[in-house]
Amino acid sequence: MREAAAYAGASAGGVGPTGSLISEAEAEAEAEAAKLLPFLTPGARADLQAAAARHVLALTGSGPGRTLLTGQAALLRALVELAAAPVSAPARDAARALVNLTADPCLHDPLLAAEPGLPARLLNRALDPQCPWAEEAAAVLANLSREPGPCAALMEALGAAEPGESGLERLVQALCTPGYNARAPLHYLGPVLSNLSQRPGTRAFLLDPNRCVVQRLLPLTQYPDSTVRRGGVVGTLRNCCFEHRHHEWLLGPEVDILPFLLLPLAGPEDFSEEEMERLPVDLQYLPPDKQREPDAAIRKMLIETIMLLTATAPGRQQVRDQGAYLILRELHSWEPEPHVRVTCEKLIQVLIGDEPEHGMENLLEVRVPEDVERQLQQLDLQEQEQCKREQQERELASEPPAEGAVPP
Repeated sequence: MREAAAYAGASAGGVGPTGSLISEAEAEAEAEAAKLLPFLTPGARADLQAAAARHVLALTGSGPGRTLLTGQAALLRALVELAAAPVSAPARDAARALVNLTADPCLHDPLLAAEPGLPARLLNRALDPQCPWAEEAAAVLANLSREPGPCAALMEALGAAEPGESGLERLVQALCTPGYNARAPLHYLGPVLSNLSQRPGTRAFLLDPNRCVVQRLLPLTQYPDSTVRRGGVVGTLRNCCFEHRHHEWLLGPEVDILPFLLLPLAGPEDFSEEEMERLPVDLQYLPPDKQREPDAAIRKMLIETIMLLTATAPGRQQVRDQGAYLILRELHSWEPEPHVRVTCEKLIQVLIGDEPEHGMENLLEVRVPEDVERQLQQLDLQEQEQCKREQQERELASEPPAEGAVPP
């Protein structure tokens, strides 16, 4: 956040050696804010309030516009008030403006300084089944919760739910219940939950066997209508799999997570009868029009999640026994994205390679010497550069020849 503070100071600018000069840009920002502020406050005429909200929304669509608004605490407070108001049209535009502002992590500090209660207020809107702009509220929370400070504030807001009611349970219920809000799809609750699951307290809630939360999330790994929701759920499952003490439960019959991770990676391959018998029932005899997960980032997260489940010797054996190698083998042959293919290769090596020596069976607890870690980081960088070169070559090869060019 030091960089964010420096950026905000630089954009305000204008404090010279005497400490008293105000830049022309800062003066313009103050004047613009002074003009807009009266029309954004409660009690302003509805048509003028709506016009002012649209103007602010337009400003947030560009870098200079967002910079102009950054130092205007009173205007930001008014924007939050309007976003939390029950009036539909101006509130939706105000919420969309907050989506744009929070997309830039450098603006999180000014926003939260102007309105520290922003996460809690937007959480109420996002989980209100009658709120027509709940999706915008969820998108703001998804942006904010990427940073540790706002994420902690959101966790605090979730913990301050009504007595006997878990805020996280309400969030999961809203995410997993079709038609929870008839006027808002709430896809962005997926990334919100994924960001929250970086915190141990959230993972403890999600992995509580008595709550059956993970089991409710699993079907959403193939949710057809939203990449955002699918990606958020897969990211949540990946974060949960860092808790290796729960791997036996996750892979066991009570949860049976592996088929839900492998199915999106599977294509229409026709395996031999012997190979087919090694696969879970849900992965056998898939139709000829079976499509793999179309989003490369989600495919990579799915592979990484399975990789985490292979951290322990029992986990590796369970993943092998369920025929994961067969799905990954075909995926590797099909995969068009170099960086995803490299991730797939690493997992295949874990599955077909020799077991680690005694005392190093848990890959998440192995201490890597600093010099070896540096070498591995260097190899990762080299792999990334190779992937970039392959991607560029593919893009160049797919470009049509220039007009008048002679084909080779």
